[in-house]
Amino acid sequence: MTTTRWDPFHDLLAIQERMNRLFQETMARQHGQEEIEAGQWSPAVDIFETADRIVLRADLPGMEQGEIEVRVDDNTLTLRGDRRAPGDVRPEDYHRAERPHGPFVRSFSLPPNVDQTGIRAAQRNGILEVILPKRQEARATSIRVEVK
Repeated sequence: MTTTRWDPFHDLLAIQERMNRLFQETMARQHGQEEIEAGQWSPAVDIFETADRIVLRADLPGMEQGEIEVRVDDNTLTLRGDRRAPGDVRPEDYHRAERPHGPFVRSFSLPPNVDQTGIRAAQRNGILEVILPKRQEARATSIRVEVK
């Protein structure tokens, strides 16, 4: 039988991310399509953890490596970029435009066990993958204390 430890903070962070996305999408809809085209978007992100690292994957189709910035400042990982509108189609020629473009920023708090000096990122097939290696934790040692 496999047991899973419940982490309430993980659930709260997931709820916060969902609420942020919901508010961003609602505000963009209230202000009309023009606001969305002007850069009110946020790439979808998956975050998962293995024994030795945390992995973040962001959907950034159509973006070149030079259009994406990945930074770590004060235990915060920030993804920033600007997806350009296609230059071969005039805005008035669209029948429907659902793929957002323009600037975006996503920020994530890093847990204390991330080795920030070893963070690396790669982009392939429209997906940015950020590898956040975990620090080698000091192993707990056991010593016998003599009782007098």
